[in-house]
Amino acid sequence: MKKFIILSLFIFPVIVYAQYDGVVGTEGCKAIHSKDARIRAWAIRCLIERGYQDIAKPENGFVDYGTDASAIGEVKDSIATDVISLGDGGVAILSFDNPITNGEGYDFVVFENSLNDMFLELAFVEVSTDGLHYVRFPSTSNTQINQQVGSFGSIEATHINNLAGKYRVGWGTPFDLQELADAAAIDINAINYVKIVDVVGSIDSIYASYDSKGNIVNDPYPTAFSSGGFDLAGVGVLNQVAKVDSYDELFCKVFPNPCTDGITIVSEAHSIILYNAIGQVISKVEPKQTSTYLDMQILTEGIYVLSLEINKKRKFIKIIKKS
Repeated sequence: MKKFIILSLFIFPVIVYAQYDGVVGTEGCKAIHSKDARIRAWAIRCLIERGYQDIAKPENGFVDYGTDASAIGEVKDSIATDVISLGDGGVAILSFDNPITNGEGYDFVVFENSLNDMFLELAFVEVSTDGLHYVRFPSTSNTQINQQVGSFGSIEATHINNLAGKYRVGWGTPFDLQELADAAAIDINAINYVKIVDVVGSIDSIYASYDSKGNIVNDPYPTAFSSGGFDLAGVGVLNQVAKVDSYDELFCKVFPNPCTDGITIVSEAHSIILYNAIGQVISKVEPKQTSTYLDMQILTEGIYVLSLEINKKRKFIKIIKKS
């Protein structure tokens, strides 16, 4: 008589995280160097809203390292000090001579200044056509959240996707606008603004930042010094609209632009609203029959967005205010 031995197989659930590309020099790495010939242009303006040195201790104040000029123009691959620090939750909004467009492969690249492949200070990336409505790239952080990554701690690049700051100084994180093709709030063929939002690396749910899957993003925290948080070096453009669209379809003329005191608006607009770069309403003006003057003397230097409603359509115009 034959005996059959039945082996019971116990299947234990195993959590397997997707492995993304790794550090510079490894196979499949997506990093783009600042001297890459594919980079056609660089950001020409930058507005900054600084974050705290330590979001849990606001009494310690804001970061203050660098100036907005450090995020403008070409990134120097060997200079780690030419950056502006955002601090916990800080924001940078960059604009360009001509819009970024959805082309073949990656469309733009964001540079940070990490001195090595492991000390990674991360940031979310968002884009906008009109300067009011932003869409965030879907991001993933599979870094463990059982233990806080310390102030000078390490992160595995293979656990990170679509978060700026993934690579060391001189190498940028690329982004493909095709990923946002279904976003109704933007035109992926006419991106005028790129917003960088510092990841608050705390795993404390009170202060934590979350990826698009709802995971806490664990990165070096606290970085409680004047140069804490994401250190923005610049944004390079890979695919760009050759020429800014005209306003023929919805006629309007705005001048001077850039301005110092105010602008004159010639159009048949039914409403005129001025917003700042982060979408807050600055003023609403009653349109005149022929032309409307908008006084901007008291406003600080920077980028504003003029919203005009013409024939039930809305037109957005970027206004540059100089001191």
